[in-house]
Parts: sequence; structure tokens; C-alpha cells
Amino acid sequence: MNGMNDTLDTLDDAKAAAAFRRLVRHLRKRHDAQNIDLMGLAGFCRNCLADWIIDAGFEGDKAQARELIHGMPAGEWKDKFQTEATPEQLARMEESLKKNGGTH
Repeated sequence: MNGMNDTLDTLDDAKAAAAFRRLVRHLRKRHDAQNIDLMGLAGFCRNCLADWIIDAGFEGDKAQARELIHGMPAGEWKDKFQTEATPEQLARMEESLKKNGGTH
């Protein structure tokens, strides 16, 4: 659902912000949930969340936004937790992204 009839827009901003922070903190704990797997299942990942906060008006740059979401510099997170994507994961991600309708 989108547009003027989306009841999500009636959710108080403070409650929406609290839920967003909870989601980000959850992802910070779940390093086993690889970005490639999130992309393959849901069509978004931690990096997308960083892009979305920039789109929402975050005044920092992409590196600062990713650090905010990852809880550390993105390069450090990648070195510590990211594994090499398999061809199967990449294929799932490509199929999943097609469902996003040209957006992430």
C-alpha cells in the first residue's frame, strides 16, 4: 500500500523512530544475517537503510550514514563480519531486487 491511503502514515513519528532504532540495533547484533541474504529475502540490507536515512534528510555523507547503521565504520564491519557471497546468494539477490520495482 502506498500513497494517501496508507495507514502507516498515521503512526506517530516518535513510535516509528523507536521501531526503526530497534530494527537497527537488532541488525547490529545479528551479524550472521549477511547483507546479501537480507537482499535475497527482503530486497534491502543495512546499506539500504543508510541510503534511506540520507534520503530522509540525514546531513552526513554515505560513510557516516553506514557507520550509524552498522555501529562502526562500514569497512570495519565488512572486515569483521561479511563473508564472500556465493553465486546462489547473488542470484537470489538479483531476483529479489526485481520485486522492488526499481527502488531499494
